[in-house]
Amino acid sequence: MKKYILTALLLLLAAVLVLSGCGGSSPSSSQASDPSWEKVKEKGEFVLGLDENFPPMGFRDEKGEIVGFDVDVAKEVTSRLGVKLKLQPINWDAKEQELNTGNIDAIWNGFTITEDRKQNVLFSKPYMKNRQVIIVMNNSNFTNLADLAGKKLGLQAGSSAADALAGAKDFKAKLGEVVEFDDNMTALMDLEKGGIDAVLMDEIVARYYITMKNKGYKVLDEALASEEYGIGFRKNDKQLMEKIQRTLEAMAKDGKLAEISTKWFGKDITTVGK
Repeated sequence: MKKYILTALLLLLAAVLVLSGCGGSSPSSSQASDPSWEKVKEKGEFVLGLDENFPPMGFRDEKGEIVGFDVDVAKEVTSRLGVKLKLQPINWDAKEQELNTGNIDAIWNGFTITEDRKQNVLFSKPYMKNRQVIIVMNNSNFTNLADLAGKKLGLQAGSSAADALAGAKDFKAKLGEVVEFDDNMTALMDLEKGGIDAVLMDEIVARYYITMKNKGYKVLDEALASEEYGIGFRKNDKQLMEKIQRTLEAMAKDGKLAEISTKWFGKDITTVGK
């Protein structure tokens, strides 16, 4: 009998040790279920999806090279993480499809955080504030939103401007027509030609374009929506998102993020760690 009791005790002890081993391995099992950063590290490349016509966040300069605030920040982040940055221009209207099919590792180009987008995208913490504003020609008589009743409004398809307009139902109902464009720059060119009466777009982009291009546009004081920019990742890529987020916070702490912001905007307008 003692022999059987001893055997039973040994078996029980073995079972406890096995279960303890399983419990101890749970953190690594959790990490194994989300190897998003490890995959990027292994291939040595981070693929950033962006709209190449979205100054000053990401756009092509006179030499045809992709530059911009988000581009400079991403270059610094990937440099600190020891991986190469690949800039991948995408159709902004299909950005979430590009992300979820694995063509890119993140959407990072003045990407507005919205509740609808949160259903399909894992966002970093916000790094910049923005507003959706109306751009008209300087010589026009438009001074507020009410003046645009019955007029043609242009915006970028699939953009946060489209989301803002959808949320402003009374304003939208009074418009004569809403025209969608592939990008904001095309919309602004059509505004210059008189094809449309106004453009709804990001204030940061609008003010940069007006200043740099010295165009005869003006921004109406009345905005349609306030928002924040974030970096979008696949829903399960929490490990990668946290790695990027921690690097951004380190850049904010040591002043590098402020330095890049000052280069593009004349001052630090970022919100990381604030």
